Amino acid sequence: MSNPLLHFAGLPKFEEIKAEHVSPAIDFLLSEARTTVNSLATSVEAPSWESFVLPLEDMEEKLSRAWSQVGHMNGVVNSPALREAYNENLAKLTDFYADLGQDERLYAKFRALRNSTQFETLTASQKKIVENELRDFRLGGAELPAEQKARFKEIQEALSKLSSKFEENVLDNTNDFALYIDDASTLKGIPEDVLQAASEAANADNKAGYKFTLHFPSYLPVLQYAENRDLRETLYRAYATRASELSKPEWDNSPIIAQILKLKQEVAHLLGFDNYAELSIATKMADSASHVKKFLHDLTVKAKPYAVKDMAELTAYARKLGIHDMQAWDVAYVSEKLREDKYAFSDLEVKQYFPENKVLAGLFKVVETIFGVHVVKSQASVWHEDVSFYDIKGHDGRLIGQFYLDLYARNNKRGGAWMDEAITRRRVGDRLTTPVAFLTCNFSGPVGDKPALFTHDEVLTMFHEFGHGLHYMLTEVDDYSVSGIKGVEWDAVELPSQLMENFCWEWEVLRNMTAHVDTGEQLPRALFDKMVAAKNFQAGMQTLRQIEFSLFDIRLHSEFDPNGSKTALDLIEEVRDEVAVVRPPKWNRFPNNFTHIFSGGYAAGYYSYKWAEVLSADAYSMFEEDGVLSRETGQRYWQEILSKGGSRSAMASFTAFRGREPSIDALLRHNGMFETA
Repeated sequence: MSNPLLHFAGLPKFEEIKAEHVSPAIDFLLSEARTTVNSLATSVEAPSWESFVLPLEDMEEKLSRAWSQVGHMNGVVNSPALREAYNENLAKLTDFYADLGQDERLYAKFRALRNSTQFETLTASQKKIVENELRDFRLGGAELPAEQKARFKEIQEALSKLSSKFEENVLDNTNDFALYIDDASTLKGIPEDVLQAASEAANADNKAGYKFTLHFPSYLPVLQYAENRDLRETLYRAYATRASELSKPEWDNSPIIAQILKLKQEVAHLLGFDNYAELSIATKMADSASHVKKFLHDLTVKAKPYAVKDMAELTAYARKLGIHDMQAWDVAYVSEKLREDKYAFSDLEVKQYFPENKVLAGLFKVVETIFGVHVVKSQASVWHEDVSFYDIKGHDGRLIGQFYLDLYARNNKRGGAWMDEAITRRRVGDRLTTPVAFLTCNFSGPVGDKPALFTHDEVLTMFHEFGHGLHYMLTEVDDYSVSGIKGVEWDAVELPSQLMENFCWEWEVLRNMTAHVDTGEQLPRALFDKMVAAKNFQAGMQTLRQIEFSLFDIRLHSEFDPNGSKTALDLIEEVRDEVAVVRPPKWNRFPNNFTHIFSGGYAAGYYSYKWAEVLSADAYSMFEEDGVLSRETGQRYWQEILSKGGSRSAMASFTAFRGREPSIDALLRHNGMFETA
């Protein structure tokens, strides 16, 4: 038990965990799990919640808790040794869960429990777990004949390896790229703090000048501010061709995409679905792939006229800047210039008012106000010196949840922002396990003697991920498999995250979370008003961009023939013909680094962002009606949505909160695309 990954009595011991701990811990837990499964499967005792389901929940909780630490470290402090250990044990876990999902003995016992008199005595969340298990056994191949079961398992194992390799290729290509520039005149327009960070990065490599990478805090400001068009194109080309045949051959994800799509189609056919999208949607709110396509089509009809206007305005402004053939690498630059001209402010100006300490204090203040809780700094073993740790406590001092906060981009940390599970709330007897979350971002860190400064978009991202964290930490469900975000339909899981973003557009929230980095002055109301006026700047274009990704994903998994002559690149061009107003160059290889759908669990589910945005905008409209910091509305939101986790359907939770089914009107209004009759 000296292995830190087998420590379940408290918080993870991150400072002690080494790559060599992974295999012994996972081997031990898998051996223990197989013993548990065999004992339960061969027991002659009639299955009950206490004698049958609880031991399975115990087994799953231990495995999940240990593996979450390994997976998290692989994502945030990646190393060759850790990667090797992760992949080796990922294969073992995939094999175990494939067997578990096909175990006819366990499936029969769940059916027996469902048909027993005891089922009616279970709580609502316990009933939901049993129903979910029956569904998942069917989707896991438990009803397949032996030969097809073996093939199903082979596919699951192959997909697991391919998904991991896909993400590794994107990470390796991103980490590998470095552009060193000596001539400062080439860097005109790039913000001073970005240049200082680039200078420090070059110095760390014992190089002169400035170092630019494909990590977002380095990449995006170049696209947005660099006056040198060739420099913008150089970085855009490197970013847009990551993990493709246009980068290093060993990182090319093209064959991996083809393999993943073939295997997903095969597994769908084995389970009796027409395509993988229908299999994926079997556990979501949407009814079918055609339902999703209609939703996206209807949204396109609403958004495209606005996007066309946005693009016409942008193209005309580009000509004023002397750019007569605007390309993809010009869009962010021209957009920023247009916004500055149109609304008389820039992202760079706004950023000076959002130092990290004020942003965090402002975020916590919102949460404390609407939920009546307290967020306080705490102590824990962490994986990197930049990581901090916090407690969420009730007004009575009761510990409700805890979270790790890892905000800055660095090498060997995968890009993007996410919330993940560390420890899930669960009650066993008199013992209640406190939920613990990982909250991870990739923002610019402190530069020189100044604190980290966040753009308003990054503030939105912070609130977004904290919304996921609240969904996970404020659960009041005591049963493991539907606690927090577990068991929540994938296309509803973004509701709490997107709802939190809305607070970032409220003056009574924003004014208290700003202080100019040099003067300490609060964000001026006049500047805030300009930000609000610009809130829906290019909303049509941004909406179509998300629809483009969503349509590509759902069509790829519902109508694309992976054995045909058409490629994924051909399909995304078709989608762009239908919806895009910003057209990337032919050499853009977006599918090759679309980690969301090929390694991040969003396959046939990327539409969830827009789907859940409808839910979140409509839910937030209740805060708008009652007062954006209404404690009463916050408590109702907590009780009807956050606290319920996956213990009931997302639609039931939404209607319990809002008093009706969702309407798209609030989303269109928030995006400036609402037209009255």
